[in-house]
Amino acid sequence: MTRTLEEVLALLETIAPLNLAEEWDNVGLLVEPEGALKRPVSRVFLTIDLSESVLDEALTARADLLVAYHPPLFRALKRLRASAPEERVIVRALEASLPVYSPHTALDATTSGVNDWLARGIGAGKLSPLTPHVQKGEPNFKLVVFVPRENVAELRHALATEAGAGVIGNYSECAYTLEGHGSFFGNGSAQPAIGVSGKLETVAETRLEMLCTARSLPAIARVIAARHPYEEPAWDVYPLAAKPDAERGAGRLLELDEACSLTDIVARLKPHLGVSTLRVAASAKAGSGTPIRRVALCAGAGGSLFESVRGVDLFVTGEMRHHDVLAKVRAGASVILSEHTHTERGFLHELSARISALSHAEIQVSIARTDADPLRTL
Repeated sequence: MTRTLEEVLALLETIAPLNLAEEWDNVGLLVEPEGALKRPVSRVFLTIDLSESVLDEALTARADLLVAYHPPLFRALKRLRASAPEERVIVRALEASLPVYSPHTALDATTSGVNDWLARGIGAGKLSPLTPHVQKGEPNFKLVVFVPRENVAELRHALATEAGAGVIGNYSECAYTLEGHGSFFGNGSAQPAIGVSGKLETVAETRLEMLCTARSLPAIARVIAARHPYEEPAWDVYPLAAKPDAERGAGRLLELDEACSLTDIVARLKPHLGVSTLRVAASAKAGSGTPIRRVALCAGAGGSLFESVRGVDLFVTGEMRHHDVLAKVRAGASVILSEHTHTERGFLHELSARISALSHAEIQVSIARTDADPLRTL
């Protein structure tokens, strides 16, 4: 079965939903030649950075889609020139009619993504994002309406089926009720459904709560006016803050199941990252043999993300500023740096396997051989 580019992009988004990307990032289909979305895709080419040598390799491999982890288009361009080194690779991709896609920080933030892969190289333990993702979209509200007990079921059903209130994921007509008493005093013009005007009445009522959206509020008002037994129903709408995601987001906090030494973690990380050396700044505690339990980590460059992190024994990332390293060590935490792309490159093999599995092996995935860290140790 042949898959179109449009279908392959949907598959990639199941791996790393683009709404998880940082606001400053540039993710998704960055180079879209004319008619590309409906073309068949059978060969996908993966790389960390899109250089001209990588593009040559992708074209030789007859790739139908190039997935570059780092966005080759990041800052706004005023010109697109074949004479400019950073722009020429985009010009050539367009000339070759080769689509280019980038998942970048969406792939970092998702579960089983780059940061989770990096954490596995440190040790087993409990993972949580350092900065949980907060989904932005249509704001949610909580509807609260007070209704006589005998009318609760009818009103709840009407609010759900006629106004769309009470939906949580795959569940509908979700509601919470709390029993209590309401009181009212109707003036001479009042026509109360329960009790009489000119007298303080107390009625057994139920507080009915349901989630709703902004667009459902007009329909909710109509349902309450038509279905609530009171002449003047009492109801309120409360705006709700977006909930942070407990599993997805920037960076990771790893609480190791078994505390271990800094030396042990270095020994584990080297083969996991495929490197023979790591840069290590050991705190006085680690140097004296105090075991490490809590680790903050971030693929690539974690400096800014780590600024507000406290109470950890170790920071692991690709690169960090000299003075930031000094500050962490003075505060009692150790630091491990591996260079930027070493914390990312090894994940391409997992990404390749996942694309192949999700496509039922209908897509051939290859990884660039010419893509490499620009820095070497001589």
